[in-house]
Amino acid sequence: MPDFSTLMLFSAAAVVLTATPGPDMLLIASRSISQGRSAGFLTYTGIAAGTYCHAIAAALGLSQLFLTVPVAYEIVRWAGCAYLLYLAYKTLRTRSSTFAPSAGLKKLSAQRMFSEGLATNILNPKMALFVLALFPQFVDPDGSSMLIQMVLLASILNGIGFLVNGAIILLGTGIRRRLSAVNRFPKLPQYLLATVFAGLACRLALGTRN
Repeated sequence: MPDFSTLMLFSAAAVVLTATPGPDMLLIASRSISQGRSAGFLTYTGIAAGTYCHAIAAALGLSQLFLTVPVAYEIVRWAGCAYLLYLAYKTLRTRSSTFAPSAGLKKLSAQRMFSEGLATNILNPKMALFVLALFPQFVDPDGSSMLIQMVLLASILNGIGFLVNGAIILLGTGIRRRLSAVNRFPKLPQYLLATVFAGLACRLALGTRN
């Protein structure tokens, strides 16, 4: 098991990483603005679950597949692009009011928020390579099982991410309340969310493994 100083060093790195604006933070913020606090937290929960999946895959050696078999990386990358574009389309097609109260989200809607956060994280091969590159640096090769150590590091990253993104969610909820008082553009957050999905798809399509 990594010692205390190693875990503190990883925690410091996690603070910097989670506080740096990126695709996950952008998605969580846009969800919070367009659909409320519950949607923001559900999306983050899905993203956090995706981090565990990548950590387990790295521990089992599955993430190494993206380095040794380039076509596997490309398949996941384009699948992720297609899924994000589908989410953008679904967001634009919805006829429900963007500012409808979100406190009474149906169970199916909650599952959808979670699954979309999970899928966007899992279908991002860059996240798999990121975990594969960072986590092993803080693993004790002579300690307990690799799987346990990787899950522990993922838990620390997710815990810090919850605090950072929780603040983003609360900020986004405040912006949502302000926008709800403006009736001129009732679907503005809806268009914002669709733009975020489309932008993430373009970013994934145009990016490289480096």
